[in-house]
Amino acid sequence: MDRVIYIAMAGAREVTRQQAAVSHNLANVSTHGFRQELNVFRALPVVGEGAKTRAFVLETTPRTDFTQGVIQQTERPLDVALRGPGWIAVQGADGQEAYTRMGHLQVSQNGMLQTSNGLSVLGDGGPIAVPPDQDILIGRDGTISSVPVGRDLNAVAIAGRIKLTNPSDTDLVRGDDGLFRRNSGQPAPADANVTLVSGALEASNVNPAEALVNMVSLSRQFEMNMRVLRAAQDNENSANKVLSANG
Repeated sequence: MDRVIYIAMAGAREVTRQQAAVSHNLANVSTHGFRQELNVFRALPVVGEGAKTRAFVLETTPRTDFTQGVIQQTERPLDVALRGPGWIAVQGADGQEAYTRMGHLQVSQNGMLQTSNGLSVLGDGGPIAVPPDQDILIGRDGTISSVPVGRDLNAVAIAGRIKLTNPSDTDLVRGDDGLFRRNSGQPAPADANVTLVSGALEASNVNPAEALVNMVSLSRQFEMNMRVLRAAQDNENSANKVLSANG
């Protein structure tokens, strides 16, 4: 009887974890550049004397769907989208280099180029500073050009270049802050093959309809595991009654 309980209990636990991941994906349907989380389960036998017939259902290492989202034109000069594979290097809250595909950029009151959630965008020499009272243009290679407001293009100056990189997907791990970092913890080298689309943003790659169907399916799986546990309890109660009557 306890073998059934082991499987149903572990299965219900992992289903709730997958429901949390799907809920997180749905919550980020409108987050630009978001990459949905994927979950895979496997059976793992319990190791120990007298437990060789027991097994747990466990989640393997969570994975990420790196499929590119749809590029949407915004015509906003500080909006950029990555064309194909690649990442924008930013400075995380811990001060270390991290990577994102959220290209909704802004200039802070201190003149620093940042993401919409306040993370400094990194260039070849660190965080990028933009001169005040300037119109900003971002080229396909990440070059940031500044033009004094009201002046013509003959007064263009180069303010810096966004660090664009392309580490292997298997070399990246998602942090609790939603940013990606290399497994080694070392900064990735810049990649000249990574290009930007100016005046555009990449949508999340989460399919809302598919995620909702997945949520319903997970809910049914959880209920099935609960029914197995209730059936095991009913069987145990029935067995206790039989033993008591025989005694």
